[in-house]
Amino acid sequence: MKLLVLGSGGREHAILWSLNQTSDVALDLYCAPGNAGIAEVATCKPISLTDHSALIRLVKTEGIALTIVGPEVPLADGIVDEFERNRLAIVGPSQAASRLESSKAFAKDFMARHKIPTADYSVVRSAGEAEETLRSGAFGPADSRTVVKADGLAAGKGVIVANSRAEAEKSAHMLMSGEVVGAEAARQVVIEEALCGSEASLLLFADGRDYALMPPARDHKRIGENDTGPNTGGMGAVTGASILEAETLQRIVREIVEPTLAGARAEGFPFRGVLFLGLMLTADGPKLLEYNVRMGDPETQAILVRLKTSLVDIFEAIRTRRLREVKVEWTNHSSACVVLASKGYPAQYKIDVPIEGLNDIASFEGVTIFHAGTKRSKAGELVTAGGRVLGVTARGESLEKALGHCYKAVAQIKWEGMQYRRDIGKFGEAPSETSI
Repeated sequence: MKLLVLGSGGREHAILWSLNQTSDVALDLYCAPGNAGIAEVATCKPISLTDHSALIRLVKTEGIALTIVGPEVPLADGIVDEFERNRLAIVGPSQAASRLESSKAFAKDFMARHKIPTADYSVVRSAGEAEETLRSGAFGPADSRTVVKADGLAAGKGVIVANSRAEAEKSAHMLMSGEVVGAEAARQVVIEEALCGSEASLLLFADGRDYALMPPARDHKRIGENDTGPNTGGMGAVTGASILEAETLQRIVREIVEPTLAGARAEGFPFRGVLFLGLMLTADGPKLLEYNVRMGDPETQAILVRLKTSLVDIFEAIRTRRLREVKVEWTNHSSACVVLASKGYPAQYKIDVPIEGLNDIASFEGVTIFHAGTKRSKAGELVTAGGRVLGVTARGESLEKALGHCYKAVAQIKWEGMQYRRDIGKFGEAPSETSI
C-alpha cells in the first residue's frame, strides 16, 4: 500500500514512523519534500507543497493510495479540494474548514455564533480602528494586558501579548504595517482580552460527524527556560494524566469539541481530519484560544509514540466517514518530546553544522529521534538544515521517567551551538496567552 505524507518536519517524521509502527500491512511510504531522517523510512520527493499540480502528478504516476497533509499552508490553499476534484484519496479538512486556522477573525466569529467559550474580542481593519477600540475601555484600563493577533497564517509570528494599552496600539500598528508578518496576514487584526490560567492542547481525529480524542498535551512555546524569550514553533511537549482532569476533559468535550463539530456541519463544512484545540484553563472554566486544523509540532511526536491502533486504519476511516467503526487506543504511558534547536533560533541561525551522537542512542530505552531541520551534506554527513533540528521523544510509566529517557539521550547529541530547554514538563501558571 503506497502512502504519501506532505511536509518536512518532525511532525511528518512522527506520522511516517507511526504509520510503519502500527500497520499490520506492508507499506511503501513517500514524503514530499521530507528531510534526512524521513529519507530513512520513506522515499522523499523534492516537490514544493505549493506545487499542487506536481503533487497530483506524483500521486497518479506512483499509484499512491492515500495522501496525508502535515502542515497548515497547503490546507489553507485548498489542496484537499483539488485532490478530491481529481478523485484522489486525501486526509485533511477542506479549504472552507481550514478557515478555522487560516483566519483568526473567522474562527472567533465562529466561536461566538456557536457559543463556544473564548476570550472577548474585537476585529479591526485599520490601525486607527485598533486605537479607537483599545481607547474605548472595552479591554480594560490603560495598564491592562491585551492580546493582538494577525488574522492570517503568520508562521508563529502573528501573536503579541501587550502589557499595556500603549503597547497594544504599537503592536497593532506594527502588525498591520507588514513589518512583522506579511501584509496579507494582517489585513485584519484581532484584539482579545488576555486570559490567565494554565494551557493545554487537545487534539482529535474527526470524520465530519464522529471523533476520537488523542491524549491531552501541553507544550512550551518560548525559547528560554521559565518561559522567557520570544515564541517559537515549540521547544517541547508532554502528555500525561495530570494535564487534564477527567471532569475538565468532559466539560471541554461538551462545551467546545461537540459544538465545534456540530457548528461546522451546520455551516456546510463538516470537519474531516485532525482538529487541534489550544485551550486556557481559567478560573471560569476552559476557554478556547485557537483552532489548528492539523496535528501540532512537537505535540504530534509526544502523542503518536503512545498510539496502539493502526494509524492507516484511522486515516482510512476518516476518509470513508466510518471513524465510529475504529477503536482508537493509546498506551497508559506518559510521554515527552524535547526539541533541539540551532543557535540563534527563532531568529537568524546557521545551517550545515555537523550533528554527532545519534548512533550512540539507537538502543536507548523508549527513545525515538524525530528529524525536523536535517539534511545530508554532499559527503553524506548529517547536518543541520533549519531552526528546530531534532525532537528527542520518549515514553515512560510516568512523566518523570519519560523526561529522564529524553534528557539521557539529549546528553549524547551535540553540534556547535545546539540549544534546548532543560525544563520541559515543568509548568507554572501562564500569566496570559502564549499560544500561536
